[in-house]
Amino acid sequence: MTLDVPREVGTERSVAQVYDYGAHVWSWSLDGHDVLWTSVKSLFETGKALRGGVPICWPWFGPGRSGDLTPAHGFARISEWALAGRVDRGNAEVLTYVLDPEAAPGALPGEDWRVTYEVSVGDELELALTAENRGATSFSYEVALHTYLAVGDVRQVAIAGLDGASYLDKVTGQPEVQVGDVTIVAETDRVYDRGADVVVTDPVLGRRLRVASEGAANTVVWNPWVAKSAAMPDFGDDEWPGMLCIEAGNMLDHAVSLEPGGSETLRYRLAVEAS
Repeated sequence: MTLDVPREVGTERSVAQVYDYGAHVWSWSLDGHDVLWTSVKSLFETGKALRGGVPICWPWFGPGRSGDLTPAHGFARISEWALAGRVDRGNAEVLTYVLDPEAAPGALPGEDWRVTYEVSVGDELELALTAENRGATSFSYEVALHTYLAVGDVRQVAIAGLDGASYLDKVTGQPEVQVGDVTIVAETDRVYDRGADVVVTDPVLGRRLRVASEGAANTVVWNPWVAKSAAMPDFGDDEWPGMLCIEAGNMLDHAVSLEPGGSETLRYRLAVEAS
């Protein structure tokens, strides 16, 4: 079954498209220039994740800490979220979405929870995901805002802000420590033990993308490069140079534990400036 059309929100100079399906920010442009990357091969079908924009990974990341959970990256990104509000706030338009167990296709059996997601579209894109434990027992979860950034040529960008941070290299399976700026020279899939406060300098597009987060212990840097992109049916073979994922979240050893009545918020802010 194909998806309904996305909602268009924003201001005179800042426009986003957001699907209720997955509460998925599909696109964001500022002054007519795309800031988020989307794949022309993306599948727009229920039960399938969209390839690009900002998928929500919740309540696990990848196959989860046990390594065998499905669907990949959890069920939030393939669930129909309820739009709970749409308001103007300052110089931005804000959508508020809610997901609860009744709307989610399985998982976390017996748990009582609610996830609220605010999407603020203005001169910056601001995202805030709050998980609440409304039950009588504690539970834990992983979370990430899996943001796909549009870049001129990923081989020429430099990512500052992670120097000295330890990370798990998921390509090799080995722990490493970052030295200097991050550059992309091959398939890259790294989970850094540092929250996302990074600057992506893009000489081809002549801009810097500033990513800031709150409530995140991890930053993920991902580009599939040649072979992996060719192996994905929803990713064009020649699209990989134009994208870079800079994700903020809490995963692996930094999974969030929520006590009854507790809540935690993950915030992600994306800004653009000329270089």
